[in-house]
Amino acid sequence: MAVTNADQVRNDVVEAALGKLDLETKARLLAGQDMWSLPAVPEIGLESLVMSDGPIGVRGVRWTADDPSIALPSPTALAAAWDPELARRAGRLLAQEARRKGVHVLLAPTVNLHRSPLGGRHFECYSEDPYLTGAVGSGYVNGVQDGGVGTTVKHFVGNDAETERFTVDSVIAPRPLRELYLAPFEAIVANAHPWGIMTAYNRVNGVTMTENTHLVNEVLRAEWGFDGYNVSDWMAARSTTGDILGGLDVAMPGPVTVYGTPLADAVRSGEVPESAVDEAVRNVLRLAARVGILEGAPAVVGEVPAPIDGQALARELAARGFVLVRNEPVSGERRALPLDTSAGRTVALIGAAARDARVLGGGSATVFPERIVSPLDGLSAALPEGSLTYAVGADPSDELTPADKGFELRAICRDASGAVLGTGTLPTGQVQWIGDDLPEGAGYGTMASIEVVGTFVPRESGEHAFGTRGLGAFTLAVGGEVRWDGVQQMGNEADPFEAFFGAPSERTRITLTEGESVEVSLTYQVPDMSALPLKAIMFSFLHLGPQRSADELIAQAVEAARAADTAVVVVATTERVESEGFDRKDLGLPGRQDDLVRAVAAVNPNTVVVVNAGSPVELPWREDVAAVLLTWFPGQEGGAALADVLLGDAEPGGRLPTTWPAEFTDAPVTEVVPTGGRLEYGEGLFIGYRAYEKHGIAPAFPFGHGLGYTDWAYESLEATPAAARVRVTNTGTRPGRETVQVYLAPVASAFDGARSATVERPASWLAGFASVAAGPGESVEVEIALPERAFEIWDEDSRSWRRIGGGYEVRASRSHGDTRLTATLDL
Repeated sequence: MAVTNADQVRNDVVEAALGKLDLETKARLLAGQDMWSLPAVPEIGLESLVMSDGPIGVRGVRWTADDPSIALPSPTALAAAWDPELARRAGRLLAQEARRKGVHVLLAPTVNLHRSPLGGRHFECYSEDPYLTGAVGSGYVNGVQDGGVGTTVKHFVGNDAETERFTVDSVIAPRPLRELYLAPFEAIVANAHPWGIMTAYNRVNGVTMTENTHLVNEVLRAEWGFDGYNVSDWMAARSTTGDILGGLDVAMPGPVTVYGTPLADAVRSGEVPESAVDEAVRNVLRLAARVGILEGAPAVVGEVPAPIDGQALARELAARGFVLVRNEPVSGERRALPLDTSAGRTVALIGAAARDARVLGGGSATVFPERIVSPLDGLSAALPEGSLTYAVGADPSDELTPADKGFELRAICRDASGAVLGTGTLPTGQVQWIGDDLPEGAGYGTMASIEVVGTFVPRESGEHAFGTRGLGAFTLAVGGEVRWDGVQQMGNEADPFEAFFGAPSERTRITLTEGESVEVSLTYQVPDMSALPLKAIMFSFLHLGPQRSADELIAQAVEAARAADTAVVVVATTERVESEGFDRKDLGLPGRQDDLVRAVAAVNPNTVVVVNAGSPVELPWREDVAAVLLTWFPGQEGGAALADVLLGDAEPGGRLPTTWPAEFTDAPVTEVVPTGGRLEYGEGLFIGYRAYEKHGIAPAFPFGHGLGYTDWAYESLEATPAAARVRVTNTGTRPGRETVQVYLAPVASAFDGARSATVERPASWLAGFASVAAGPGESVEVEIALPERAFEIWDEDSRSWRRIGGGYEVRASRSHGDTRLTATLDL
């Protein structure tokens, strides 16, 4: 990247500032001062640098709903749009949100691969394909940084599963490491020049990533030219000397880390050269200069982009990411979608997730939006009055979850005398305060108790269960009456997350009446945390509504479906099935949802199933229903976008960013649990569609698959080693958008055939793509660049990229399983 005058000014200011710092200040600057920020250094004009999660929204530095955040669709949904420019627009919106919240650096995007559909954080990553991941990730990073806010591309590298993620050794051979797992990071460094990288918890080939001088200093920095700051994943930094020599610039969170005073001491003792500290500080100061918080240094972005309507963009992103994987004729040539909205037509909406949509994944991706539009909300607003009915059908969860619908809660912090120190509203019954993320006025040294208090208005009459999650002493009251007073101890649960934070525990049941408000309270006794390096409070007030017979609920749904022209069934995963912190054990939908779909489809041939999941799930009934629409975790406007797509006001624009297996046992990679601390990536190059093709396994839906509301004819393909030119025509009756995908497949040829035949490669791989739009009858021609890397492999002997000559078939395709045109190249 060419150095501009502004770059030179920033570099000069950085060097001047660095020269004014003593060793203690430099060491302190590399250690978090709290959960989310680095310390200010007023003597050099440096403000405190503030970081924040996350990938789909900017939470800010507090776990609160008092300052709501726009919640965009999940990264899998963003990748499903196959549109880097759309990702760039999403990034610009998030930069706008970050600036509003005083955040300088966003801890995103997550560009680890979908190595296995069991990966618990699958929804937060983009794709199984490194090229698609790098392209979408580059768009996202460019967009955020267009707005003057830094990005932190994560998790570098090999953090593709959650089990034992703090310590696991990901054992990856050099070729797949380079060609798959490092590839998205390399592409983003080349195409988007990110200002930050986050190193992962895990080891790679025996070396902890925060100390991995080969991958960080030699590959990321020296080979790729990355000049941003390198920050640890939270609590990943474990060695003062190993981390600083391994290229880690910042150890988070603070105030106690392996840097700061221990780092200054290591320099004085001769274990660490001060030049290593200077280089890390230089990277931090360069970041501060870029975001505009180092006096005298011009920010990279002087004029931010025009304001963006967050709700409108969230709605557009959701529809563009929805993937229509099945859409069969139900009346003559008319297909199930878009819905027939002629006068008198009726719709039965079915499913617990239709009323209480899951719009985002769990863990660090969590934000608290100002509003959530559920499918029931969206369709109720869009359809004529009296044309929509609703039935629960089957609830995917029968477990206690943090108090949410119908609850209005706040947290009151008190000292030992009972005096109020501070209060804060709670978005749910979950309290998750880490570091200084406390209500104003409250402090760990003075708090004796926290009361979660408020009201609950039941949505249905019957027996309601209340409970707790967390370790310690609790008092739970409902309707002014203490219903449980006791202590939850650390258990021996197999799940380490539950062992540490406590399993959900039912404490009382009480019969309540729909619509009648009742007071609720859960008081937690705050333990002494003075000896803990990182102070945190985590507990939850839990609730479970009346449990009705699954057979009864399904029977009611069947009657509603029988009486309607169309049945729309929404099925979903839950946070106990799919979330950060653990991997999945299978791909089944929880509860009786499969039974529900089968029963509804048996009485209504015009059944549309909406799949509200961030990752693949088994759809054993997929051939029995008229349409299947994948909506991922669709963000806060998901229900409005769903109404747009179902009614035909918007086209489902998505294509699968990951292969959708027919059954769990078909997935080529299902090993996500380490053995003896090691997770062997024994499949090598063959993940996702590469593996399905190698093993001759037919997935339920192939990589790149997705249907729109019009038809396309692929008319011509011309290919050179630099690009493929494809002409397509919209042969349908309405405007549409097509994602033209170009794959390369090596074939035997006279030139260099013997040499290329000795190289193990996938049968085909994605080399490029483009999104085009056209009206009915309109043709469009698009040129899709073929990058040099598409013809190269990582040569393990020479430790360099090697171009493989010979013959290639260039395929213009609608999906990996649907090639429309081919051309040949001989290199």
